[in-house]
Amino acid sequence: MTSYIIRRLLLMVPTLIGIMTVNFFIIQAAPGGPVEQMITRLEQTEVGALSRVGAGAGGGEISGPSAGDSSGKSTYRGAQGLDPELVKDLEKLYGFDKPMLERYMMMLGNYAQFDFGESFFRGRPVTTLIMERLPVSISLGLWSTLIIYAISIPLGITKAVRHGSKFDVWSSFAVVVGYAIPGFLFAILLVVLFAGGSYFKLFPLRGLVSPHWEDLSLIKQVLDYLWHMVLPVTALSIGGFATLTMLTKNSFLDEVNKLYVVTARAKGLTERRILYGHVFRNAMLIIIAGFPGAFISLFFTGALIIEVIFSLDGLGLLGFESTLQRDYPVMFGTLYIFSLLGLFIKLVSDITYTMVDPRIDFESRGS
Repeated sequence: MTSYIIRRLLLMVPTLIGIMTVNFFIIQAAPGGPVEQMITRLEQTEVGALSRVGAGAGGGEISGPSAGDSSGKSTYRGAQGLDPELVKDLEKLYGFDKPMLERYMMMLGNYAQFDFGESFFRGRPVTTLIMERLPVSISLGLWSTLIIYAISIPLGITKAVRHGSKFDVWSSFAVVVGYAIPGFLFAILLVVLFAGGSYFKLFPLRGLVSPHWEDLSLIKQVLDYLWHMVLPVTALSIGGFATLTMLTKNSFLDEVNKLYVVTARAKGLTERRILYGHVFRNAMLIIIAGFPGAFISLFFTGALIIEVIFSLDGLGLLGFESTLQRDYPVMFGTLYIFSLLGLFIKLVSDITYTMVDPRIDFESRGS
């Protein structure tokens, strides 16, 4: 197993380089880069200032200092009329005075040292921005995943054991309805009902902790943190029960009908011993296989709207805002972290396979 883990770790390097390479050249070719974003901001600021000056001067026609300078042609949309030297300064500010291939090689070298640079528009190191928002994303992703698995697996097993009963029918109806309700809609409903919207004010509406959290004792800090997590985690988890519950049920039903179960029953083993001693280990393999995808989805992408509704400044919101602003250092920094964690979690999933079922040997397959 050791040699397999080493091979997988070595394979992560070209995989990560491939992910970053494809995204680098796609994003670089997309219009509306950081230089164009700043040009738009400068034009909006200048137009606003000229409008105020024009209104104070009685509506006379006022021209900006660079409005008539159209001698230099620029490849940037909206740069017509701006001083070419200003455009060159913006290119140098954001590193676009260098060829694309050189920028790409610099990015790979810096990212190998976990140096993600500074945000274009926030003026702060990307690592600091990610670390500040990481607790929110970890809290939402971890608690939601644990709750979904803690409820869905026992529910799926019970549905498999009682297949075709009234409990099976009504529980299937309930989980499908929960799956059909969008998470953001359920979040709004929770806010209206329990966060002081129209009825009760039982839970806070915003933030991960209270403003006076640092002044509380350790026990009260934990309770305050959990108190803030109730509504967003509930809203994020509601749509995750259906898939995992039905997957667990179908996996157990598929295993129950196999020959080794019939043999175990013929030997006189109890149903409980058969279910948890033989069926459980085999049926749980497919559940474990889906854990990395479920965790990554909730950890990084599934919480964006939930973060907005409950005013939680997490990685999902950071990545979304950075994409709109074309803040390349933050975009590539978060992509690098997401990809790296995803690859490691996939490796952990494979290791967990062997822990659940020692008959699985990835090392011999790799050879």
